[in-house]
Amino acid sequence: MGNEVALSADSSSDVPSSGDVIGPAEGTAHHDGQTRAAVVTLLVEDGPLTAGEIGERLGISAAGVRRHLDALLAVGDVEVSSSGFGQRGRGRPAKWFQLTATGRGKLRHAYDDLAGAAMRKLRAVAGDDAVEEFARERVERIVAGVPASGGSTSVADTVEAIADALTSAGYATNTREVGTGMQICQHHCPVAHVATEFPQLCEAETAVFTELLGTHVQRLATIANGDCACTTHVPLQSVPDDPGERSARHRSDAQPAPTLAQQPPQGTTRKVSR
Repeated sequence: MGNEVALSADSSSDVPSSGDVIGPAEGTAHHDGQTRAAVVTLLVEDGPLTAGEIGERLGISAAGVRRHLDALLAVGDVEVSSSGFGQRGRGRPAKWFQLTATGRGKLRHAYDDLAGAAMRKLRAVAGDDAVEEFARERVERIVAGVPASGGSTSVADTVEAIADALTSAGYATNTREVGTGMQICQHHCPVAHVATEFPQLCEAETAVFTELLGTHVQRLATIANGDCACTTHVPLQSVPDDPGERSARHRSDAQPAPTLAQQPPQGTTRKVSR
């Protein structure tokens, strides 16, 4: 994650000042706070995850993972995912954990208040057109180095380049293959709170992605609307030139694209961009 996100004061209060003397109890609380913060960060970037995956990535025991997850579940920061990933192999189905809207709300986004006030002022002075122009220019700066698909650059190559550019801008993005397409999954949005009031920020992303990819893309979910990730579906099949085939393809596209929640865990994840 970029430096735009930090845990709220609730978690950072575990960190003592330089002059404090930490006793055994305080030291344990401090360590628990740091580990719990790491669990939250992991769920923001890569959730939903199982307890086993969390323990493996953080190097903590199964009992330790359960203790931290129980604490986060108790305060409503984490929930068992309803995405229906099912089970892997034999045995009981695995539980998948994800951050709730409450847990996400405890993340401190730098300059949210200032950005929101500036956007409201821009709208008041210059209107909605100015807000839309600003939103588009912002996305264009983020993906400025991304090659448009066409020629030797495939749609898949452009999708991966978009994911890398978004991650560099603090969006914790990865991609995955889903059926005959790909999904761009943004697990964190540094402007989510502002985008709730100004959806033009999300709409500009979709428009710019469409132009770069040269194919129809569909936004399936957004963090600004309370979803656990911003998910954009990108078909990899080219649009046919024949009008009759294009009409048939249009009817096919009318069917909703599969979401992350509908995909089993064994689906191929192409790359996690860091």
